[in-house]
Amino acid sequence: MILPQDFIRQMQDILGPDELQQLLAAIDRPGPTTIRINPAKADLAMLGYAQAEQVPWCAEGVYLSSRPTFTLDPLFHAGAYYVQEASSMFIAHLLREYVGSTDVSALDLCAAPGGKSTLLQSCLSAGSTLIANEIMPKRAWILRENISKWGGGNVLVTNNRPEDFRRMHNVFDLILCDVPCSGEGMFRKDEGAVRDWSLQNVEQCAERQRNIVATIWDCLRPGGLMIYSTCTYNTREDEENVRWIRDELGADILPCRTHPDWNVVGNLLDDKFDCCHFFPHHIQGEGFFCAILRKHGDADPSVRHAASPLTDKQLRQLRILTDPLDVQQPSVASVDLDRETALRYLRGEALTLPTDTPRGIVTVTHQQLPLGPVKNIGSRANNLYPKEWRIRMQIEGKS
Repeated sequence: MILPQDFIRQMQDILGPDELQQLLAAIDRPGPTTIRINPAKADLAMLGYAQAEQVPWCAEGVYLSSRPTFTLDPLFHAGAYYVQEASSMFIAHLLREYVGSTDVSALDLCAAPGGKSTLLQSCLSAGSTLIANEIMPKRAWILRENISKWGGGNVLVTNNRPEDFRRMHNVFDLILCDVPCSGEGMFRKDEGAVRDWSLQNVEQCAERQRNIVATIWDCLRPGGLMIYSTCTYNTREDEENVRWIRDELGADILPCRTHPDWNVVGNLLDDKFDCCHFFPHHIQGEGFFCAILRKHGDADPSVRHAASPLTDKQLRQLRILTDPLDVQQPSVASVDLDRETALRYLRGEALTLPTDTPRGIVTVTHQQLPLGPVKNIGSRANNLYPKEWRIRMQIEGKS
């Protein structure tokens, strides 16, 4: 892979010449394939991965020995697991360390396509509430699909700008800012990231990231937590922005408390705070950076509304995306499908159900996990799976 010379010089300044060569060699190698199990729906044995190597910092994450065609696995569409890069699963460790079982109101500000939002859903307590937001409409609907398939309550998907949250002072106990970045950590997965990279883009990203955090900062309660993360290596977008949040907005940087065996690299600027870098020549994963900060001030317990963090007036200020499956009539029965029939359903085909199946709206499942509804009229069951979710690729020789 041909990388920009400015990037190579930047990384040599950060890592030194010897370690730079290790990084460049890692970028030239294929990255690992990892998935994260949905503990509410599946386990490793059910998926056939009981012997798979576990991601060290996330109990639900595993490395696969090869990359299957996930699109042709009905369990993927049923939300039994999510295909997520291993390094970014480290957020699960931070949530265990600093949130635990406490009920919180949380915002995932830049949430699409949904890997970190579904992780939050699994890690946060049942009494917590999550707002998963994405500014780009097309990506927001992809987020809506992934949240719906993952399942679970107390989640709203919104399509808003950070500025739209400004009136919501002191609403959230936890904000995840996985900010748009220059994407250095994704070079071996995304050739477009290499093509678009420049020192000028790094500077523009760093400024945009500070603007995003500053815009949303007042929404975080005093004493609340912000997780700041990127998929890039440079200190402008990473350590220097964390230092800026600390000094300009008022926060303490909390230690990540990594395990020595994880080979996670600490901060690269000074010893005053603890950030985490994931480099592909150290760990099985892509490039990733994260820090967790606690906003100055003490939280006021009297203003906590963990079950419903937003008032009706505040909700009217947001563009909430409805779940296409929520508008269907109640199901009168469920029918479990084998893999071939489940894939036919996921392509949008009509089905023939057992003759004793009640007429009306029926939920079809695969290995007892819901896929979606059909309308059984007797001679056939009309497919009600959302058109925008349907499989379009070839299946086992069929067009």
